[in-house]
Amino acid sequence: MKAREKSKGFASLSTICKCFDLKRDAYYKYKRRADKRSEKEQKIVEIVRQRRKSLPREGTRKLIKSLDASFKQANLKVGRDTLFNILRKHDMLIHRKKAHHRTTNSFHRFYKYKNIIKDMEITKPNQVWVSDITYIRTVKGFCYLALITDMYSRKIVGYDLSDSLELAGCVRALQKALKQSGKRSPQIHHSDRGIQYCSNVYTNILIRKNIRISMTEDNHCYENALAERVNGILKDEFYLDQTFDNLLHARRAAKNAINLYNSIRLHLSLDYKTPDYVHQNAA
Repeated sequence: MKAREKSKGFASLSTICKCFDLKRDAYYKYKRRADKRSEKEQKIVEIVRQRRKSLPREGTRKLIKSLDASFKQANLKVGRDTLFNILRKHDMLIHRKKAHHRTTNSFHRFYKYKNIIKDMEITKPNQVWVSDITYIRTVKGFCYLALITDMYSRKIVGYDLSDSLELAGCVRALQKALKQSGKRSPQIHHSDRGIQYCSNVYTNILIRKNIRISMTEDNHCYENALAERVNGILKDEFYLDQTFDNLLHARRAAKNAINLYNSIRLHLSLDYKTPDYVHQNAA
């Protein structure tokens, strides 16, 4: 009696196959294929998780390129759509957050320069550097990340993180960029019309180095699009959009994010190469 109660509601494999006019062999073939797909899927997920330990918000298109060697080594053939579907199934797709905090004050007495890079063809590193400031949140309030990026290689060549929007942070970022460039100073420095970049202290450094000065003319983000894009990448893909405990914590995170951005992250605009590689190997 107990045996009957225990088996009540269950049917044998033979009975199920008979009901659907299937052979047992067909079921086992299907199961082997399903198990094989599941095993392949788990391998792909594990490889992606390993990659995302360094780049936690790398998107699917970049993953296809950056993991090509890993997939081949594991004897896995993975297309973009397949990877996209697997990441969606495991809730591993990247979701972007949008936020804005104004860091530019263009209402000041200092001279504003014209945009001289509009429609310019960028052909080599250190031809144009672009600069911008973005905010980073801490428990105690905002701190500000000043960035200088090479327009050709997309490499961040100088940066500084401080708890003030005053001029000093931008000057430190510029000095770091000039120091690492050695004798290969840029031909042009481009920025928005913020008071920091228009100040006499900042522009005099550029003039002494024989660096031409270019600025957005209409205070329009599209005239400094690359700098804005770099800000977004650091926040969207490297978790600089979170709230940090203090300035020191934010500085460590920014340093790590910029190192990964320069040396590991592949760029579509660089034919899936890193900024460091392009900066060092440009003809």
